[in-house]
Amino acid sequence: MDLLAAMRIYVRVVERGNMSRAARDLGIGQPAVSERIERLEQHLGVKLLRRSTRVVSCTDEGKLFYERCKQIVAATDEACAAVSHPDLAQLRGVIRIAAPQGLGETVLPRILLGIREQHPQLDIDLILNDRMVDPVTEGVDISLRLGQLGEGSFTARRLGHVRRVLVASPAYLERCGIPAHPDELIAHPFIRVMGLFGDGMLRLLDGQTPVSAPVSPAISVSHWRPVHELLIAGAGIGVLQEPVCADAIECGQLVRVLPHYTVPGFELNALCARPVPSRTRVIMSVLEKEIPASLDRLSAISV
Repeated sequence: MDLLAAMRIYVRVVERGNMSRAARDLGIGQPAVSERIERLEQHLGVKLLRRSTRVVSCTDEGKLFYERCKQIVAATDEACAAVSHPDLAQLRGVIRIAAPQGLGETVLPRILLGIREQHPQLDIDLILNDRMVDPVTEGVDISLRLGQLGEGSFTARRLGHVRRVLVASPAYLERCGIPAHPDELIAHPFIRVMGLFGDGMLRLLDGQTPVSAPVSPAISVSHWRPVHELLIAGAGIGVLQEPVCADAIECGQLVRVLPHYTVPGFELNALCARPVPSRTRVIMSVLEKEIPASLDRLSAISV
């Protein structure tokens, strides 16, 4: 049995929580993954995983073995890279990046294109969702997350601050009037992403002073893009992350509402499982340079 290959498979199964998903990641069949895990358990003489119809979970021995396997696989990759690609001029393999939808759809494509141009033998998987993705448990190399990080055995690096803006179309404001004070927002239909402003209150800052303004949610959607399109079409007033609406502000499709108030934004962090392999460190260095520059550029054009 190729013990190292079996350990790689085991690590991916644990991180994905499902043999079928692990098999897709590894490019092999699900029966082959199951067979390798069974042979690994027979070789060790212990049960590593509890299996159900859809998910797997670690036994106590399986958790300990996973932690050691993770370290061994990472160390092996480091050793191979040190002798075969000491300058890491050409990265190979697959790197998996999880990111929020807005950032992933507007900021990351140009950056990923640059990475691919520099490293054409590196394949990139980009997974977009707005929930917290733990790189340790969900099998990604880098997880870009907005807001509070929570607990986890990962390392985090701050990449910047994603601003949010209160906007509407000029046609809507001409038709329905321009709010002069936060209290006047309640008279306007509020367009929102589900999960935000669910209590009917919009938190603003007047300088450093917190202000809470009541709003009247009229349309709630599960993705930022319909909010963006509805606001341009004149459906009401809403909040968007600056990266997704900077171009619309620059060309006059949207304008800021209550521009002397600030909608609190989100801290952006990159999460990586420890230890961090050389390949991941290289990509992280690119993200640490390019993402803050992109956010600054978007802030400049949306003023």
